[in-house]
Amino acid sequence: MAFTTPSAAPAELLAPAGSPEALDAAIGEGADGVYLGLRNFNARLRSANFAYSQFEGALRALHRMGRKLYVTVNTVFEQREADRMYQLLKYLSALGPDGLIIQDFGIVPLVREHFPSLKLHASTQMNIAAARGTNLLSKHGFSRAVLARELSLPEIREIRGQTNLELEVFVHGALCVSASGLCLFSSYLGGKSANRGMCTQACRRLYRQGEDQGYYFSPADLQLLEQIPALVDAGVNSFKIEGRMRSAEYVGAVVAAYRRVLDSLDRGPEGAIAQAQAILRGDFARSKTAFYHTPEAAAGLSWLNPRQDGGTGIPLGAILKVKGTGTPSGAGTGRRALIPAGPLMPEPGDTLRFHRADDSKRRTLVMPPDAPRGSPGSPHKDAGSDAGSWISCPEGFEIGDSVYLIRRRSAAKRYPAVIRDLDRCRRAPGRETAPERSLPPLGKQALKAFPEGLYSAVSGIGDLYVLQSVRPLRVMLALTRGNAARLLEGPLPFSPGEIILVLDPYFPQSREAVLEGELRDLMAAGYRQFVVNNPGHFSYFRAERVSLIAGPFLYTFNRWAASFVASLGADFAVTPLENNRQNLERTVEPGRRAAVFVTLFAYPALFRIRADLSGRYGFGSFQDSQGERFRLNAGEEGSAVIPERPFYIGDKLPFLRTAGFRRFILDFSGSPLKKRDYRDIMAAVREGRPLPNTSRFNWKDGFYSPQEGVPG
Repeated sequence: MAFTTPSAAPAELLAPAGSPEALDAAIGEGADGVYLGLRNFNARLRSANFAYSQFEGALRALHRMGRKLYVTVNTVFEQREADRMYQLLKYLSALGPDGLIIQDFGIVPLVREHFPSLKLHASTQMNIAAARGTNLLSKHGFSRAVLARELSLPEIREIRGQTNLELEVFVHGALCVSASGLCLFSSYLGGKSANRGMCTQACRRLYRQGEDQGYYFSPADLQLLEQIPALVDAGVNSFKIEGRMRSAEYVGAVVAAYRRVLDSLDRGPEGAIAQAQAILRGDFARSKTAFYHTPEAAAGLSWLNPRQDGGTGIPLGAILKVKGTGTPSGAGTGRRALIPAGPLMPEPGDTLRFHRADDSKRRTLVMPPDAPRGSPGSPHKDAGSDAGSWISCPEGFEIGDSVYLIRRRSAAKRYPAVIRDLDRCRRAPGRETAPERSLPPLGKQALKAFPEGLYSAVSGIGDLYVLQSVRPLRVMLALTRGNAARLLEGPLPFSPGEIILVLDPYFPQSREAVLEGELRDLMAAGYRQFVVNNPGHFSYFRAERVSLIAGPFLYTFNRWAASFVASLGADFAVTPLENNRQNLERTVEPGRRAAVFVTLFAYPALFRIRADLSGRYGFGSFQDSQGERFRLNAGEEGSAVIPERPFYIGDKLPFLRTAGFRRFILDFSGSPLKKRDYRDIMAAVREGRPLPNTSRFNWKDGFYSPQEGVPG
């Protein structure tokens, strides 16, 4: 069936507004709309964000101007936060923004049943990369999907041809090396979850492998100026600029560049593209890439440069000398550092970034604007030498550390204020209690689909033979292309009824038709049990008699999300790997706990990368500056970064059984499986013993809470 673009209106230019100043710049340069976050439940909690009065004032002003405002509510929420989420949605419903950008499936029934006037947009964190995903969302009230960033232009065209949902595409700004919405790295290192807006950018860090070191996973920034005409022709409805953590100057420059290109499409965009590129030449950002939008960028992996550190700014060189003590606090005080002479030297009022050579520390500093010439606070040439210039320097940075220019004071441009009068802007969320949400207990017949006990998850067919040494109740096998072919070839140590096939959470459009054929053949061969990890997976099983388990990447952190996923056909669910015991027990009522799988052991995929990095990096093991070791598993179906220290809570099995949980997973899919290791881990779990050199992940402490400053 052919579909057409939902609207004949011109494509929207959508800009980030991480602060009121950035909002002014975006609108001043011609953005059609902005997206912004409030003080919680958004994926950029480290940006300034908007107070309620500022948000109300911005919304009033933008609607008077005929511009649009979208609110990011694009993080997962825990069960204890259901009241606050309900209060926020009620507040937003009363004010009427043009859309909510969401990740958590729990918001869907909350909005549909209680606040139907709110329009829902699927965040890129929801990992929508295929038409099957967009069409499922359309049936459940969504009006737009922000597509996953790892898609190619042909894939976007194909999605457009199969859906009526509005499509939004990122065209500029920072990229994640991990597939959209599937990064667990920051969460694994300390509870600061990307799914909670607290990402610490583990991808930007310096890693070591033997004598070598590099920023192996720090991608370049996206820039699609040249691809705008093709994307418009492909039917994209909204062009999105990333950058709620960026300055107003950056937002203004990027909006101006893309506005110029979009406005030139009817008369030939070549000249406008060249002008736009010139505008962005000094945007103080990283090197640029078209990512997967061009075959050359995708195949050549040009978006990864391990020799470029993960920060932004124009490099000014390494520190040559340091003198003085104390932290700069004004004119004539503090330490000084000598940096090499160059064509671009900092001036009072400019913002600098200092970067330790071992990547252990970064700091930004504004050069004091009132420092007298020749004082420690003012840049000037080294006396009697042309070696360089002295600049203010914070404590903790020494010879060899790098300095970057990240903002020019002279480049600041004044824009008319969008928010003017806040006297009438006094609304705020109330103190209402969210309605109760419960799932009915599953009957005994339904529970028989998956017996009580231990399940083993593996990644390869060869692992099935290892599992024979201590046979689990069932096997969970990754459904890769290679495994699908082998399952159809002949006898295996486990029958089809003993194997549960696990679908990959990253589900791009190019995989859609292939997966359809594989699933059809496998179901005909007797495979009737599946773990689904992406919204688009459900459509394959609508008319089939199968048993479905909602995988951990559907993020059922609250009862509302669990109820929505269950309504799609998954009676059972695997609790997210990031979850903690307190939230698990709050979310899953005692009568429903028998239908939840709890993972006791796993090598969690911290990054899931669409590209095969085996040709770029020849190593298998590497470590960070703290000595934590990781492995890179790379192949033709993609790459993953796995911790060498696995997650383990097998010694908590007795307590979990007492609490009513009955089904458990030992996930060996992240590492080559050896018979001895497998037998030892199975024995430890059955005996309730702890294992050395393992991680509890967030099981005990929970997510880091920015409100409390501690996990919670």
